[in-house]
Amino acid sequence: MSIYADTSFLVSAYVKDAHAAQVDELLKLHPRFWFTPLHQAEWTHALAQHMFRRMMNDADAAEVDRQLEADKVGGVWIKTAIPEQAFDLCAELARRHGPKLGMRTLDSLHVACALELKAGKFWTFDERQAKLAKAEGMKTQ
Repeated sequence: MSIYADTSFLVSAYVKDAHAAQVDELLKLHPRFWFTPLHQAEWTHALAQHMFRRMMNDADAAEVDRQLEADKVGGVWIKTAIPEQAFDLCAELARRHGPKLGMRTLDSLHVACALELKAGKFWTFDERQAKLAKAEGMKTQ
């Protein structure tokens, strides 16, 4: 497995948005991705934000959550721990790239996880994460 998809990609795979068609095409190319506790935390917050903004109701959120769980059981999302050195690398990325790119902690933590997992590609719809991943030599979609 050489592609790390961040939570923006994950959410677009289940909550149909402006990126849904692109995600569907990319999923056909590589249907397996890492799923860390960071993904789980951000997924849960994303669904809560959609409900808060009245973009989905409880039943909709429960359904997309059920779909994600089914795909985890089916092997699309492979449960993995946050790599041990990811937080140290996250801090190092902030030192090296933060003054120029202005990324946030979670941006650099996702990229650090991808680097520690030896991903060659980083799929995201977050501009800051994409810039950081490129700065570290990763390909983005």
